[in-house]
Amino acid sequence: MNAFLRIKENLTRAAIAKAAAWIAVCIIVPTFQGCVPSYKFNGSALNYDVYKTIDITEFPIRAALVYPPLQQTFENKLLDTVTRQTRLQEIDGNSDLEMTGEITGYSLSPQSVGEDAYATETRLTITVRVKYTDTKNSANNIDQSFSAYRQFSSSLMLTDVQDDLCNEICDELVDLIFNATLGNW
Repeated sequence: MNAFLRIKENLTRAAIAKAAAWIAVCIIVPTFQGCVPSYKFNGSALNYDVYKTIDITEFPIRAALVYPPLQQTFENKLLDTVTRQTRLQEIDGNSDLEMTGEITGYSLSPQSVGEDAYATETRLTITVRVKYTDTKNSANNIDQSFSAYRQFSSSLMLTDVQDDLCNEICDELVDLIFNATLGNW
C-alpha cells in the first residue's frame, strides 16, 4: 500500500510541475514576443520624405591595367543594388544624392610561393574611389577608396577566371560602398 501511495504522490507532483511549467510558458512567451529586436541589413537608412533622387555617374577606369568590361559590370551592379534596396529614383543632373567616382586600381600580385620559387596563387585586387555627395546634409559626404580582392591558382590563366573574379569582387565592392553611403551604418 505504501508503494501505491508513493507512486500516486509522485504522479501528482509530476502533474503539478508539468502544469506549472505550461502556465509559465503561456505567461512568459507572449510577454517577450514583442521584445525581440529586429534588424534589416539589406536596405537603406534613408528618410524618403527628404531623399527622393540619386544621380549615379559613370565610373571610368583610371587603372594602369585595363579590363574593359569591368566598368560596365561595376556600374550595372551598383545601379541595380541602389534600385533594389532603396526607393530612390535615379536621374541625371540635380538630385538629392550624387555618387561619382572612378576605378583606380586593377592589379595582380603574386601570393604564396612554392618550392620552385614561383607563385602558387595570384591575387586580383580592384580599387574604386567614390565621391558621395548628400545635397541635404553635407555631414554625410564621403570621398573614399574601397578595395576588394580574390585569389586564384597561378596555374590558371587570368583570361579563364577574370569574368567570375570581377563579378565577385564587384559584388563585394558594391556592398561596401552601399553600406558606407546609403546604408548609413
